[in-house]
Amino acid sequence: MPGRPGPRRTLSPEAITDAALRLLDEGGAEALSMRGIAAAAGVAPNAIYTYFPDKAAVVRAVFDRLLGRHGIPPLTGPGRWDERLRGAAVGLREGVLAHPGSAALLMSAPLDGPEALRLGELVLDALGEAGLDRETAARASYSVIVHVLGSIALEAADQGAAPSEAERIGGRRAGLAALPADRYPRTVAAADVIARYNTVEQYLWGLDRLLAGITGC
Repeated sequence: MPGRPGPRRTLSPEAITDAALRLLDEGGAEALSMRGIAAAAGVAPNAIYTYFPDKAAVVRAVFDRLLGRHGIPPLTGPGRWDERLRGAAVGLREGVLAHPGSAALLMSAPLDGPEALRLGELVLDALGEAGLDRETAARASYSVIVHVLGSIALEAADQGAAPSEAERIGGRRAGLAALPADRYPRTVAAADVIARYNTVEQYLWGLDRLLAGITGC
């Protein structure tokens, strides 16, 4: 007597992006392929094409989902405009760095998905609350997003240097200390600060001063 068929897998855009994110975590961006995504989702490759025309569309959806999951909640929560922007910046940093493979997607696709558009609108709302006019808020929002995503991309690239942040800082500090002070006097003198460039402390220091300069506060 033939056995009963197993339960059918429920496939959706969300299930596909979840599978792609698992694949990124396990094998990095180079492991991402339509066949690999289908295997991670437990379906035949042609099933993926029902929802996404190609790998580039999946990549956009994956990063769009990360933006929505980690950046939007702080922007829709309580607090002053600057507190919400800070919360979103920290949330995005933590969310993307928790999935190192996803950081490689930062510069590989336009940020034009529904979650990215909503995040951009919320950033404009926050800057409007700060008293900026429409044009200034639009220019400022771009500067803020470049700082946030650029900093995350640089930090993600640095993660391969050592397993922990403390070890990476120590390695950079040792390298800077070994530079000839007669050729690089300012760099050697500021070695302790430069060694901590890719930390949340520096990340928020830059964001705070960027916002202060934009708003004049």
